[in-house]
Amino acid sequence: MLHALRLKGFGDNDVVVRTSGLEPNVVDHALAKLQADELVRRRDGRVSGWSLTPGGREEHRRLAGDELAASGAEAAVRDCYGRFLGLNHELLSACTDWQLEGGEGPPVEAGRRNSPIERLMIVHEAVLPIADDLAASLPRFARYGPRLTNAVDRVRAGEVDWFTKPVLDSYHSVWFELHEDLLATLGIERGEEPDGEVR
Repeated sequence: MLHALRLKGFGDNDVVVRTSGLEPNVVDHALAKLQADELVRRRDGRVSGWSLTPGGREEHRRLAGDELAASGAEAAVRDCYGRFLGLNHELLSACTDWQLEGGEGPPVEAGRRNSPIERLMIVHEAVLPIADDLAASLPRFARYGPRLTNAVDRVRAGEVDWFTKPVLDSYHSVWFELHEDLLATLGIERGEEPDGEVR
């Protein structure tokens, strides 16, 4: 539960259900308990939802560190993180170019070498082995490969909103969440990444 809110930053019960993969009744009960323990807080109004308290962020950091230490997979996850960063700039560049073009275009873009969608397909093939290695290291990473594949398949089929649209489980949305998950798992703040860039 804390991890789902750490990844999303803010969200209502349905967002926590989707991100955590837990049943709605489990989420409702757990959020009430976490609120009583002052690990999460709720905001109601025009936009309603949950977020971590400072104590919740600290507790998440402790639990994530304990999980990683118990798994014995820190070196493997760090290796995957480094490989992911090697692809990150190319994916973000393709997303930016796609948005600058107005987010429109045929799914195959025949004859357009180096188009944003063609670059997305290349990045996707390169990230799948990383997603598989992450899933083998920590099972909770197993959801990312299928989610990325679902998004890229929909783009390939012509549903181009699945490239970058924020309200969907689009490729960019899932990619951003995977990036955030790697940072949270390894206890790295975005501003502390190796290249010093905030992404």
